[in-house]
Amino acid sequence: MDELCAFFVEEDAIGVVEIILILVVLIGLVVIFKDQLVKLVKDILEKITTQSNEI
Repeated sequence: MDELCAFFVEEDAIGVVEIILILVVLIGLVVIFKDQLVKLVKDILEKITTQSNEI
């Protein structure tokens, strides 16, 4: 019984698993929305360039 309780109390690897899952989700979102993200960044950089030339 003590071994079972010790197993549930030990949570050393849970942080690593959570980080890996978060990274997988973020990479998946980038792959899915790649075109939209590229367009958004290009639009933002274009606005910055246009507005900086006006100054």
